[in-house]
Amino acid sequence: MSDLNCSLSALYVHPIKSCAGVAQAASPLIETGLEYDREWMVVDAASSMLTQRDLPRMALVRPAFKGGELVLRAPGMLALHLSLDAVEGPTRARVWHDEVAAFDMGPLAAQWFSDFLGRPARLVRFDPDQKRLSSAQWTGEIEALNAFADGFPLLLASSASLADLNARLAARGVPPVTMQRFRPNLVLDGLEAYDEDHLDEITFDTGAGPVRIKLVKPCARCTIPGVDPETGEQGHEPGDTLAGYRVDARLDGAITFAMNAVVLEGFGRTLRVGQRGSASWGF
Repeated sequence: MSDLNCSLSALYVHPIKSCAGVAQAASPLIETGLEYDREWMVVDAASSMLTQRDLPRMALVRPAFKGGELVLRAPGMLALHLSLDAVEGPTRARVWHDEVAAFDMGPLAAQWFSDFLGRPARLVRFDPDQKRLSSAQWTGEIEALNAFADGFPLLLASSASLADLNARLAARGVPPVTMQRFRPNLVLDGLEAYDEDHLDEITFDTGAGPVRIKLVKPCARCTIPGVDPETGEQGHEPGDTLAGYRVDARLDGAITFAMNAVVLEGFGRTLRVGQRGSASWGF
């Protein structure tokens, strides 16, 4: 089969793990993925991650980048301004089974999240000197670094796959869902529905040189796509519909949507909405 032509139709950075994403027109690529993606994380009193799986209300925390700050807004809360250049004391944090070096973001951020979530919480930032690797089971000899992402530096989805899902939801009398439910970094146009499941590499021409990414693992879905990003309420869709046709034998029957990816080439280059790409077939 010949290669596929595609284009980058959307870019999303999720600065704080499990909080809302930020649509970007352009984003530099660093060793852990898109700049600032999953660089902060909310933790509990034991320094373990807090996510929408247990606290769907986290979806209502909406970050924005403004004037060298990360500005956080949430219903009923005054805006919290965090300098992109400042942290407080060193600490440790647990993300899944990994205990990693991090920096605490201070008492004001801790109080803000504790008040909004209704339980003790602190905000931490990933220590860039920490090396947290993706699973070699999926990356092979490629050493792919992560910050606080679940397990891989990039998540890629296609607009055609979302359109197909929404058509299936409509047939069941269910309202459509947005791509924000699936929290991808890169959204592609130009593919057929679920082509991304079977691609190997995608190369984007940035003008400053190529960015090459390799798709390595289908993304197994938990309850987070069931959280309405506008209301923070947990529901059964689109999970129930996906369960009818997206069971993936490669992941022992897990329900999948979108693909995890690693970077082969292009650190320091900038991805932009509208860039053209060429994708090769793989598995």
